[in-house]
Amino acid sequence: MTTLDGLRRRPRIAPARTSSRTGAARARGRGSDTAATEVAALSYYLVAGAALLLLALGVVMVLSASTIDSIRANDGNPYVEFLNQAKFVIIGIPMAVIASRISVDWYRRLAWPAFLGALALQLLIFSPLARGKNGNVNWIYLPGINQTIQPSEFLKLALALWLGLVLARKGRLLGQWRHALIPGAIGAALATGLVLAGHDMGTVLVMVALVVGSYFVAGLPLRWFAILGVLGAGAAAGLVVSSASRTARVLSYLGLGESDPLDAGFQTQHGLWGLGTGGVSGVGLGASREKWSYLPEAHNDFIFAIIGEELGLLGTLLVLALFGGLAIGMFRIVRRHRDPFVQITTAALASWILAQALVNIGVVIGLLPVIGIPLPLVSAGGSAMISTLIAIGVLLAFARSEPGAAQALATRKGVVRRSMAVVGKVRRG
Repeated sequence: MTTLDGLRRRPRIAPARTSSRTGAARARGRGSDTAATEVAALSYYLVAGAALLLLALGVVMVLSASTIDSIRANDGNPYVEFLNQAKFVIIGIPMAVIASRISVDWYRRLAWPAFLGALALQLLIFSPLARGKNGNVNWIYLPGINQTIQPSEFLKLALALWLGLVLARKGRLLGQWRHALIPGAIGAALATGLVLAGHDMGTVLVMVALVVGSYFVAGLPLRWFAILGVLGAGAAAGLVVSSASRTARVLSYLGLGESDPLDAGFQTQHGLWGLGTGGVSGVGLGASREKWSYLPEAHNDFIFAIIGEELGLLGTLLVLALFGGLAIGMFRIVRRHRDPFVQITTAALASWILAQALVNIGVVIGLLPVIGIPLPLVSAGGSAMISTLIAIGVLLAFARSEPGAAQALATRKGVVRRSMAVVGKVRRG
């Protein structure tokens, strides 16, 4: 009886154990599928999240850094610069959303028209519409909308798309100098030459980084980078020597100039004072002393110094961490995407945004001579803000087309909709 009872019980017990194990395995499978789905969309979340946080921080800091200058220049109104920046953010965000919904195939079709249109816009700096500032003639005035724009900012975006298209078609042929030169290098030289004609050395450096990043991911042999690096260093030295303003900045950086209110080192000195005053936790939001007309371009090129003064070391580390998150998201797109056009264009956009951020921060902390370029998504500026937001939208469009990313985003959207429906039923009940 004992043996028979045992045999009878085994069939009843065994299925129960098997069912339990199967259920656990299915649960683990669903969990692993969910985790894999979330990882597939991680690039999208990193780029979107870091960009939005940098944008929010930038809007707050522009308000804080610009109030004193706005009061002095606008009959006591402290919000003029802030409202002007908010206008560009409000324009740029919908454009970024639209850019994020455009397919990769359409970006291929837009590459040539965008590049030619941006070149034509840049050529207007040689027309009566041109406007200059601090020796740079890189703005044009549009009388119809009573607005000044900087065409070189949009040329960077168009150049990234165009290089992605032409270099992706070259493929392994880039090992031959004529294929590396035509049309990519010639087009890039034309674009940077037009910007350099307006004496905007800072933007030219960023564009060079953009071109280098795109060629590197496209597969140009490394020996070419060594040769071009030597030639580029020689050209940069020649450009510095040919300009009295650039020479003064470099001499001040090397410690051969005076750091007084009439010299190029004045801005760097006050930027360092602002960072040093902030300490670990800062003097408090809105309590900066340097923004009281001591630090030129406090809400623009040197806003990182105001962040360090008001929010301290913690604030500056937050900015660096957000740019780090943005960098990881962009690098993931390059690594995971299967389309060479997307990989090369993403590398170009990443080189642009990250190189500009590193140069801006390097200038503020004294590692580089003063170069007038803004901190992406943070500094005040209309054309720079709009073009960078559109670039973020392009990156989001690329991230959506990563393997598995579209499914992951659709799954997350469905979960959110079901959750909202449940909440609505509970409230009505």
